[in-house]
Amino acid sequence: MKTVLLVRHAKSSWDDPLLADFDRPLAARGRGAAPRIARYMRDKGLIPDLVVCSAARRAQETWELMAPVLGADIAVDARPELHHASPNRMLDALRRAPPDDASTALLIGHSPGIEALALGLCGAGSKQSAFDQMCAKFPTAALAVIGFEAERWSDIGEGQGALKRFVRPRDLD
Repeated sequence: MKTVLLVRHAKSSWDDPLLADFDRPLAARGRGAAPRIARYMRDKGLIPDLVVCSAARRAQETWELMAPVLGADIAVDARPELHHASPNRMLDALRRAPPDDASTALLIGHSPGIEALALGLCGAGSKQSAFDQMCAKFPTAALAVIGFEAERWSDIGEGQGALKRFVRPRDLD
């Protein structure tokens, strides 16, 4: 069994309109939401074996705030090509990055690709209430937990996963 954890980067700041999109930092709200979602992950035993993360500043800062809460030495694969990547590019990264002995991978990405990926991966066995929430909106710092009956990461694909949970930071207040 493989578990994919999908997190949309935490809320970013628009304080500097001249800053390139890739370089935008987190807003104060994002700096609070990232560790909150990480505490939820830790408390539920959702600790990734590997993190695949956009190299954009706000995605990197999201992980930097999550990592100490998860309390493990977790390898990070930061990729510039994941900045506003298509769902197919993100899926390709998930299929290639983790070693097959890893059971859980976390991908931190951007809208709209991250929600399109999440929706595309979900199939039979998905929790309907969680799926409906995710369809309505995939806000910043939200977490989708998708399980796959697969032995190898290269075997995960569209419609093959079961959405187990969808958690928004506001659900944790």
